[in-house]
Amino acid sequence: QSYCHRLQHDMYFLTSTSRLNEQVVDKIVLQLNRVYPQILTNEEAEKFRNPKASLHTRLSDLLKHLHKKGDRHCQEFYRALQINAEQLFNDLPSRKILKTSDPTEIDTDKEQYMLNDRGPVFFLACFSVAAGLALFWYCCNSETQVIGRARRILGFSPIIIGRHVRNICMLYLEDIPRN
Repeated sequence: QSYCHRLQHDMYFLTSTSRLNEQVVDKIVLQLNRVYPQILTNEEAEKFRNPKASLHTRLSDLLKHLHKKGDRHCQEFYRALQINAEQLFNDLPSRKILKTSDPTEIDTDKEQYMLNDRGPVFFLACFSVAAGLALFWYCCNSETQVIGRARRILGFSPIIIGRHVRNICMLYLEDIPRN
């Protein structure tokens, strides 16, 4: 996207109420006038710094003038805006579009939300399943001699797990010594 298109897209945002104050606009105009390459001539700079005209009018005229001059002039305006009003520069609508259009860049706000969208109930459910599988594997391992202890634990478990699940586990534990 060219800088002229970006400037046209950002024009309403920049000229809307109280985005840029007079000091910042004056600094931008002076930078465009004094820094190499000279974008504004002395006469143009005086015109855009005229305190008799309203800030909105001066800023609108400056943006239209830069848009007519070409892409290089618009690029220098963005550079001056970044130097003199970095927060506003980062909040520009065209900057937000550029940030989200990069497929390799990760939007950290969205990524943070996506990682945290499950609540504590999901964590407890996953932890319970993992603990249950670990206990089941430990009790069913043929090398361990804890089957008697496991029967005692499962015998007192109608509060923890349902009766149907407990009965299945007990039948499985009774089958292990037969094999």
